[in-house]
Amino acid sequence: MPAHAIAAVVYKPTDNIETLLAHAARALAKRGVRLGGVLQHDIATVIEDPCAMQLENLETGESIPLSQELGRGSISCRVDPDALARGSMAVRGALARGVDLVIINKFGAQEVAGAGLRDEMAETVVAGVPLLTAVGERFLAEWKEFTGGEGMLLDPTLDAILAWWSAPDAG
Repeated sequence: MPAHAIAAVVYKPTDNIETLLAHAARALAKRGVRLGGVLQHDIATVIEDPCAMQLENLETGESIPLSQELGRGSISCRVDPDALARGSMAVRGALARGVDLVIINKFGAQEVAGAGLRDEMAETVVAGVPLLTAVGERFLAEWKEFTGGEGMLLDPTLDAILAWWSAPDAG
């Protein structure tokens, strides 16, 4: 377990954070780390919906459709509340089964507003399980407020993530 049980990859809009976290998850799993949590992926093959997204349950590999169809011209949030509930269940189930690390795709606008998977992030830390997530630069102040300034801020590189996980426990 790393010395700091909370880590956030700080990224810019030009960083491909979804791909980076997926690579990190695969690399950690190859090292024998039992993973839980969810990662977001864009679904590039859905031609009629260029914003289609899904969640990947890191423990089971299950794909959870994240986008909901709201009709042409809609400007409302397209995140399906049922998908978030399933993502929440994935995180909570992983915690109950004693995973080594929970990865949650990001602390974003939903979490800043008190929704999304914010509660599951807090529950992960309270359970004593390390948490890895990503936070866009624009939400860095809110992230620091949420964590009380605890944890590590990581560069958006695979090496930074793997070094964080490999850091000896200072406890």
